[in-house]
Amino acid sequence: MKILVLNGSPRNNGIVVSLLKAVSEGVPSGHEVEWVDVNKLVIKYCTGCMACRDKGACVLPEDDAHRVGRKIQDADALIVGTPTYWGNMCAPLKLLFERNVPVFMGESPRGIPEPRQKGKRAVIVTACTTPWPFNFILAESRGAVNAVKEVLNYGGYGVLGTVVMPGTKKSREIPASLKTKARRLGAKLVQG
Repeated sequence: MKILVLNGSPRNNGIVVSLLKAVSEGVPSGHEVEWVDVNKLVIKYCTGCMACRDKGACVLPEDDAHRVGRKIQDADALIVGTPTYWGNMCAPLKLLFERNVPVFMGESPRGIPEPRQKGKRAVIVTACTTPWPFNFILAESRGAVNAVKEVLNYGGYGVLGTVVMPGTKKSREIPASLKTKARRLGAKLVQG
């Protein structure tokens, strides 16, 4: 299986990256895991021209959004990580998703969304400075997870689980139980 990691975190040694690595470590050997640091990509902003709906691909000049879009199409599963910013995913990850609408979904002749990655699996990772349980009550990390899920659901992905680390302002130490959960989800990505 090909598994693509989409890392939205700009911090190379941050919590999101550590949790993404833990999920990746859970993937049994023999499977290909490729890592993309989304914040290092050169991507033009979506112009909202909607031409991708008819053409089936973004019509802007070739850039990293097109290249990563092809990687998403070729991957059997995704591991998506983002820090929580204002109850949402980070801007670079959102931009990548906006530019790849036709990778994730098409439209029927009546304009009804149709998934283009149906049956593929995904895991979502996020971290948030807001402490538990306020990260969920105030829709901080819950908002980030839901925003990523929205994209993946339109694409037809089955989200196997989430790894959420709240309260990172006070503690940067990842509990062993959370790392264990992350590794289990990584293993689950490739199970029949």
